[in-house]
Amino acid sequence: MPKMKSHGGTKKRFKVTATGKVIRGQAYRDHLHSHKKASVKRSLRSDKVVCTSDAKGIRRQAPYL
Repeated sequence: MPKMKSHGGTKKRFKVTATGKVIRGQAYRDHLHSHKKASVKRSLRSDKVVCTSDAKGIRRQAPYL
């Protein structure tokens, strides 16, 4: 059986940790920072873990991540 193709957008946006969790980048981070508090900007820096119900679909789209 041939290998499945991975979804290109999913490959660019998500990573899988060594324990198997799916990591995503935080939204609202690129611009319009002048009116945001420093604490909000600090919390936007870190990557977030995708919830398990969404992670199933992401793994289905990119099985070889």
